[in-house]
Amino acid sequence: MPSFDTVSELDAHEVANAVDQVRREVQNRFDFKGSDSRLEHDDSTITLISESDFQVRQMLDILYAKMSKRGIDLKAVEAGEPSASGKTVQLVVTLKQGLDAELAKRLVKTIKASKLKVQAAIQGDSIRVSGKKRDDLQAAIALLREADADRPLQFNNFRD
Repeated sequence: MPSFDTVSELDAHEVANAVDQVRREVQNRFDFKGSDSRLEHDDSTITLISESDFQVRQMLDILYAKMSKRGIDLKAVEAGEPSASGKTVQLVVTLKQGLDAELAKRLVKTIKASKLKVQAAIQGDSIRVSGKKRDDLQAAIALLREADADRPLQFNNFRD
């Protein structure tokens, strides 16, 4: 029986490349000369640190530009509010990956309401969609692309 998986993943390598490009640009830009502006990146967050709120917001704009040029959907990026502590201002950017339970249930409900001849099952942080015909699966992919998901969706593990 043909099937595919619906997931929401970020390419960690592309995210790291975008962060490195932002670091290089911040080091070379004239308006950041002499300031203690830096980025700290771990698996699920990017922390922007600078001396002023304006500089942190400039770094965020640069980060968004570099990520979109590298093919990272900005739906998967959520920026918090800048917080001042001492001489520095920090802004935490959260990278959203995986399908949480609420979003997965909503997507499964959308598939079932469409009356397509497919079955959808939640499996961890992905949704397995299976059906008898390839055309039904392609219609389900089109339906999910149009669905209002707050994250980018990828369709992988397509089996005939």
